[in-house]
Amino acid sequence: MKIKYPAKIKYSASDDSYLVEFPDLPGCLTEGSNLEEAKINAAEALTGYLASIFERNLKIPEPSILKGRNIFQVEPERKVSIPIYLKMQRDTKKLSQSDVAKVLGISYQAYQRLEKPGRSNPTLKTLERLAKVFGQELYLDFA
Repeated sequence: MKIKYPAKIKYSASDDSYLVEFPDLPGCLTEGSNLEEAKINAAEALTGYLASIFERNLKIPEPSILKGRNIFQVEPERKVSIPIYLKMQRDTKKLSQSDVAKVLGISYQAYQRLEKPGRSNPTLKTLERLAKVFGQELYLDFA
């Protein structure tokens, strides 16, 4: 259950900093005084950007597959990535929140919380059940 977006991170001599942009997410920009700080700031910017468009019920762009010397894969914080992943999977399967709640044997409101950034806190058992609903294998990476 991972969502990663490619970020272009380039050093700018004129600004003496590393500039970060997400090609898939117009206006999602940040910077850092070094590469590590730029990566940390990139994750924070990505998290905020995705939470903002998710809360406004806008379509979440699919991450593209970009590779290259200045391309880094960035993952948003789990408090946002899990709800977004669930919604993307549900939309792919053309299921409503009620449909998934029924399969899981939980209330509609309980499922709604699973798709709410900052409020989602599924147990491992719930994540395993969700993976089955969406025909996915649960892979947890705690790194």
